Amino acid sequence: MTDASNFIWYELMTPDPEGAKAFYDAVVGWTLSTGHGDNNDYGFITRSDGGMNGGVLRLSPDMATHGARPCWLGYLHVADVDAAATAIAADGGQLLMPARDVEMAGRIAMMADPQGAPFYIMAPTPPPGAEKTESNVFSITEAQHMRWNELATNDPAAAIAFYTKHFGWGQEGEMDMGDMGAYQFIQRGAVGLGAVMPLMPGMPAPMWSYYIGVDDIDRALAAVKANGGTVTNDPMEIPGGEYAMNGIDPQGAAFGLVGPRS
Repeated sequence: MTDASNFIWYELMTPDPEGAKAFYDAVVGWTLSTGHGDNNDYGFITRSDGGMNGGVLRLSPDMATHGARPCWLGYLHVADVDAAATAIAADGGQLLMPARDVEMAGRIAMMADPQGAPFYIMAPTPPPGAEKTESNVFSITEAQHMRWNELATNDPAAAIAFYTKHFGWGQEGEMDMGDMGAYQFIQRGAVGLGAVMPLMPGMPAPMWSYYIGVDDIDRALAAVKANGGTVTNDPMEIPGGEYAMNGIDPQGAAFGLVGPRS
């Protein structure tokens, strides 16, 4: 695949995939599967166009006992998982889950950046005939895709230096947030991936947040409220005329939404 340093997969960790399915199917328009047969612990997120946009991992009581919490995690493409994990650890990052092979998917490891924000790295095994294709789970424009990746961290300058070094991203442009600091945009080539911002009061630790594209922000807002979600930031207009909001799903995972207002 040709996705070097791109977000190629997103994963929801949740103790209740069935409840998450009811919520995200209504809010986003996805169809979540909740695992079946021998693989009851892992399901998939399918868009209405038939494409997959990520996975759903059942958070077991044992995982929760060891500190895992409901959340969304992103997967970054690397050519060599073991080499990347070694380089990241040598540069102040942490290996949270050792590298392992996932049948028919590729090799993965869970890392944390030097400030503590977790993410996966992955060297995928593409399907036969798809060796030169790119993942389309991330799109800067399309509903039902992830559209924005936002890192809140206690050291934005160090975080930007880390990701630009290890993933080749760029950082151009910023938005002044007043007393809250700068909202600094990050790019992969000419494509805007998202932004890095200071850790806000009340945020427990550095973390990535992911914004899901929706067809209508007001419809999605109503669906969040009607299906047991919590709104933490109401829709706010963003550059370009669309709207973004934040919430927490009924199982406790934070999420963002972005889309137009009809």
